[in-house]
Amino acid sequence: MPLIAEKQMRIALIIDADNAPADKIDEVLTELSTLGVINVRRAYGNWTKGALSGWQDRLLEFAIRPVQQFDYSKRKNASDMAMTVDAMELLYNDRPDAFGIVSSDADFTPLVMHLRAKGAAVFGFGAAQTPKPFVNACSRFLYLEALGSTEPEAEAEAAALGGEAAASAREDAESAAPGVPGRPARLRVPSAELRQDSRLMTLLRDAAQAVQDETGWAMVGAVGSQIANKASFDPRNYGYATLTKLLAATQAFEMRDEGSSRVAVRDKRLTRAATR
Repeated sequence: MPLIAEKQMRIALIIDADNAPADKIDEVLTELSTLGVINVRRAYGNWTKGALSGWQDRLLEFAIRPVQQFDYSKRKNASDMAMTVDAMELLYNDRPDAFGIVSSDADFTPLVMHLRAKGAAVFGFGAAQTPKPFVNACSRFLYLEALGSTEPEAEAEAAALGGEAAASAREDAESAAPGVPGRPARLRVPSAELRQDSRLMTLLRDAAQAVQDETGWAMVGAVGSQIANKASFDPRNYGYATLTKLLAATQAFEMRDEGSSRVAVRDKRLTRAATR
């Protein structure tokens, strides 16, 4: 009996070139390619501006279609409106399974909410200063600073600073707000800061509680699915490659079967309550 190929998600990628760095598009495409096939690739901007000259090689390299949009008024680009109109046309005519939106502009929040209401997933990519309403509206949002970064690189940079300068850089990174990649995103948020992030801890604990079995153990895969149904979330925004590593870093959960596909967690508060 012949094998039936699994249907891949069809993704439409729209890029606000006026508000996105060209040097991160490779990583964005790599990320989306793990989720499905990127059938539509468009970048919007006023290409007559010298500020967008760095995009040319990227557009050609990755077969991204440039869409010209002149500025109709000073200090306000019209790319976001053009992107919104095209996204709606794609939604109702081409019906992609998901959209990738690269921008740090909160004006896209209503669009994202509408796309999701019509059944399309939305994967957002933007800078650390992206307003929270846009971040939270997405199915998943990943900070551009968290893409393509590794901790060994960060250690090499810190070592290159030498002596007190390196120590100062580490202290500055550790004192930044948890989960916000204003620090170099490749530096992990320390365990103490993770536990002080009440919103994060509530999200993790509530998700684990919702899918736990009668003994309190919850499969990490199920925890991730529960979080995805509730909020825009990616552990890499905290400097951790996987949800398992983030859960372990909080030191608030017991771990079982680590390193396997059946890794599970249990809230340590349950264990303490049982021993009283």
